[in-house]
Amino acid sequence: MANADDVRRIALALPGAVEKLAWGMPTFRAGAGGKIFASLDDDDRAIGVKCPKEDREELIAAEPDKFFIRQGHDDNFAWLRVRLGALEGDDELYAILLDSWRQAAPRKLLDAHPELGEPPTW
Repeated sequence: MANADDVRRIALALPGAVEKLAWGMPTFRAGAGGKIFASLDDDDRAIGVKCPKEDREELIAAEPDKFFIRQGHDDNFAWLRVRLGALEGDDELYAILLDSWRQAAPRKLLDAHPELGEPPTW
């Protein structure tokens, strides 16, 4: 089962990733002044990640115990919540964080790291 320490370890292993507090929660950004690609929820049991709005409904319907949105908060944003306890290890967490990082990272950072794809050996 993934936890907040796993999120921090994997998120900060992505190129240019930095951690910064926002709204009283740890957020992870693609570069020092970059966009947020992940945040830990208040209780450290879930994370928020970037996700195109048109993909959210399908993900939630397929795995409602894993994916959700916070009604009234995530409705208008390309954002999805992931229950850490429902993940099946570091590889799945890495894949989710990497996908979100790719959506937030500036083109220059993406172009500098074409090798990203397969998870490293944890």
